[in-house]
Amino acid sequence: MVERSRPQAPMFAKVVLWITLLLLHTPILVMILGALIEKKPDSWSWTLRWFSEVVNDQALMDALKNSLLVGVAASLLSTVIGTSAAVGLHRSAGGWRWAVEGLSVVSLVFPEIVFALSLLSLFFILQFELGLMTVVISHVSFSISYVMITVGARLATLDRSFEDAARDLGASEWQTYRSVVLPLLGPSIVGGGALSFLLSFDDFLITYFVNGVGQDTLPVKLYTAMKLGVSPKLNALSSLMFVMTLLALIFFFRSSAFRVFFEARGKHESKSEKENP
Repeated sequence: MVERSRPQAPMFAKVVLWITLLLLHTPILVMILGALIEKKPDSWSWTLRWFSEVVNDQALMDALKNSLLVGVAASLLSTVIGTSAAVGLHRSAGGWRWAVEGLSVVSLVFPEIVFALSLLSLFFILQFELGLMTVVISHVSFSISYVMITVGARLATLDRSFEDAARDLGASEWQTYRSVVLPLLGPSIVGGGALSFLLSFDDFLITYFVNGVGQDTLPVKLYTAMKLGVSPKLNALSSLMFVMTLLALIFFFRSSAFRVFFEARGKHESKSEKENP
């Protein structure tokens, strides 16, 4: 069957696309320019002074350390738990499987403010002292779903013949999982971990509710500093956060974890076409 070429998009659609992209990214450009420009009474000049002030601010550096600590801990725990849950659900049968999969995506559709209040109520009932530990637990609770979806999509595209061949050669279940399944899931696991780190590092609302006194992460510290007004120093801090987030996002898109969604969709569509010609 000869594949037909796609028709060109109308000029109107292209204009709307570029205008939309311009409106979305102009604030980011203004923020970066505000961090690189030093205004004087009668002139202005390019400078890196504001970035230097951010690096030399001990309170901001402590907040950055907290964000990195929480992000790494939450992503590692989410990756381990989410991967194990995805594999377990993929190999399970029964109606409860669909119930668990449905519950696993509750955090994706639940209003974040309600999710934060429910976690705060849980910690209050359990008499947990608010701090970085409660922040990590909260971030794990919503990051697991993203890892499960990413790894689960990859599992849907795996060829079971690799596992069957390993068992025919005498490999046990654990050996098959360690030497065959995990390497095949590697890109999706790394991508899911990167995505969970990105979500944890940038989270503000849930962190604002469940963090302890004097243990602010970088987004919370940025919010409290903005109450005094926007300054070039805050623009520099926001620019650094934007760059770190962009690098993590590029890493996720460059990995094959992003492509497994389309691979799984294509496989399911091909299967449906064969069953219903």
